Amino acid sequence: MSNFIDSFLDPVEIPRMVKVRQNFPRPIVENVEEELSIKLMDKEVSSLIKPGQSVAIAVGSRGIKELPLMVKMIVSVVKKAGGIPFIVPAMGSHAGATAQGQKNMLIQLGIKEEYIEAPIKSSMDTVVIGWTECGLPVHLDKYASEADGIIIINRIKPHTTFRGPYESGLLKMLTIGMGKQKGADICHELGFGRMAENIPAIANVILEKTNLLFAVGVIENAFHEVCRIEVLNDKEIKVEEPKLLKEAIELIPKILLDEFEVLVIDEIGKDISGTGFDTNAVGRYHSEYASGGPRIAKITVLDLTDKTNGNGNGLGIVDFTTRRAFEKFNMEMTYPNALTSTIILGVKIPMVLKNDKQSIQAAVKTCNILDKTKVRMVRIKNTNRLAEIEVSESFIKEVKKNEHLEIISEPYTLNFNAEGNLF
Repeated sequence: MSNFIDSFLDPVEIPRMVKVRQNFPRPIVENVEEELSIKLMDKEVSSLIKPGQSVAIAVGSRGIKELPLMVKMIVSVVKKAGGIPFIVPAMGSHAGATAQGQKNMLIQLGIKEEYIEAPIKSSMDTVVIGWTECGLPVHLDKYASEADGIIIINRIKPHTTFRGPYESGLLKMLTIGMGKQKGADICHELGFGRMAENIPAIANVILEKTNLLFAVGVIENAFHEVCRIEVLNDKEIKVEEPKLLKEAIELIPKILLDEFEVLVIDEIGKDISGTGFDTNAVGRYHSEYASGGPRIAKITVLDLTDKTNGNGNGLGIVDFTTRRAFEKFNMEMTYPNALTSTIILGVKIPMVLKNDKQSIQAAVKTCNILDKTKVRMVRIKNTNRLAEIEVSESFIKEVKKNEHLEIISEPYTLNFNAEGNLF
């Protein structure tokens, strides 16, 4: 069978590529430490913390720029006010839905106890603190439920699977992140068609039943840099988060081309997006409740990031992958999140080819255009790094007409090593 695939795909030519710069707006917080310090002082958060109070600081699984620094600063503020801070992982069923897995993920993101100077208390145990009006039990991390106060910090951005006034952000962290696997399971049980109403409904109970001291909301620009920080009290979150979401939508990185035949993604992972890659940037979704983005005939993923720890969520949405990525795919790390979310398309296995070259050739071969020399192909590192992309020669005229795109190289041939993988 392998000999047949080799002979079938070897003749398929891979187009020459050019490097292209995508010009996105770039608002930025030049000094994150100074900006967060000002916002914390403006809100007088120290006055909210009483000496001797235990304070749970909820941190999620996303690779937010300067996250360790911001967490360290919040820990310091709590300590100066006389509080006793600790960190709780707020990531639902991520990291294999295990306490140690979630702690390890925080450590990999730079949230190390010796750096932030506070312990990490990780548990999958929850306490039911109430019920929503429609009868859903509201789960809260056991350690957080025992604390005298709670602080949350998270990035606000559009979700990859549904649309609503609250998507990926602060309320979602309260309901799904801090609900651990049990809370995430309840919130997802009725499907993503109900997520837009379930998230605020569950969050309302948490805001009512707990002492949420304040929340730190972060927006990033298209270069994965912090461009806005807001400190919100418990009464402000529901009012301000939808406004911040609208701003975040305008700033997300995207591929500034409407339609093409082949997309090559070098890597995907949970550290990049909950779905492995930002479906909003690629236009491929595993849910009917989200849409938008470019129209792409075939997509191949070449690898999984190291930080994803074998979580291959997102592979099922694409068409091809490599044996290297497939062999890293860890069912124990991947399936809990899918079983909890009830969306299983993302964890299916696409066609697996032996190396990078064949996976790209397979995408070209099956893209349904007669003249393969005219295939329009785009290659990206990952969906967090879209400032510079590669496009095939056939795209040059279209790129030159786009005021937001700039060709920055001469055409070149992709180089593969002896194993057929890209250098």
